[in-house]
Amino acid sequence: MVQRSGFDTIDLHLIRVLHTVITERSVSRAALKLASNQPAVSAQLKRLRELTGDPLLVRAGQQMMPTETALALVEPASRVLHEAERIFSPKARERSLASEQQIAALDVTFRVAASDYLDPLFLPSLVGHLQRVAPNARLELMPLSREYDYRRHLAVGDVDLVIGNWLEPPEELHLARLVSDEVVCLVAEDHPAARAGASKGGRAWTIARYLECEHVAPMPMHPGALGVIDQHLAAAGAKRNITVRASHFSLIPLMVADSWLVLTTGRLFCSRYVDTLPVRIVRCPVAFPPLTYYQLWHDLTHNAASMRWFREQVREVARQLGRRALPRRAAA
Repeated sequence: MVQRSGFDTIDLHLIRVLHTVITERSVSRAALKLASNQPAVSAQLKRLRELTGDPLLVRAGQQMMPTETALALVEPASRVLHEAERIFSPKARERSLASEQQIAALDVTFRVAASDYLDPLFLPSLVGHLQRVAPNARLELMPLSREYDYRRHLAVGDVDLVIGNWLEPPEELHLARLVSDEVVCLVAEDHPAARAGASKGGRAWTIARYLECEHVAPMPMHPGALGVIDQHLAAAGAKRNITVRASHFSLIPLMVADSWLVLTTGRLFCSRYVDTLPVRIVRCPVAFPPLTYYQLWHDLTHNAASMRWFREQVREVARQLGRRALPRRAAA
């Protein structure tokens, strides 16, 4: 925690440096965007690391990657900068006040490409929320599939927001973390993994047995690509036995219920099915990092008042769903 003496020395430019360095994921690119120089930004990053007690950016191969703390700071930093603009810029203040008062009544279309990996209730909840708070708004939802080039669609303005999970989100896009979720396995009630901890005679649910099981996974985002689960396994020199790939993620729990397939994904998604299907959530013997879901957007819509408002609605819906999800202990 920043001590009072250190807190009093933080100026607005330092917060801008924090936001820019994390979103650009590069000191040199941040220096260019800030019209500064690399030594100056490096010195400011060093001070930010001292103030936060976190490295913020760490090297991963040839790239710099933000830490969990850094990702959590992007949205608050963005809000501070936005509010400062309202305070010190009369025109910005007038635009912002007008937008807050009128945005719910605007006849506007929000275009979103989203995966259904996060939570089967997420998109329905977002639709219901917008119907209540902005009844004149329209929402167009596109699937985040392997055929959908979301980076190009964002760049040309065909879509306003992309929602999904990545180990390394694209560097050229703005991002805000929505939720982090524990990785678990969903299996049928009679699957050996569900029985492993039920009796002393059950076989242990080990990493080796996990990898040997028949797994079901979503189709990759593009040919040859690995999803976040298989990326992590590959980095550890491991590979699971994927026997089924499905384009419709929301149908996978039905496949799991009627087979011995193993689905490895977030607890939020799995928890929606344990009361309606003969399936169980079991711990995953592999120590996966949490699944992190983001919303991504392009510079084209970064400063639009309606889009700032919409991104906040998306974040609020994700936050509420996370709170409503009942915690369930893994079975094994």
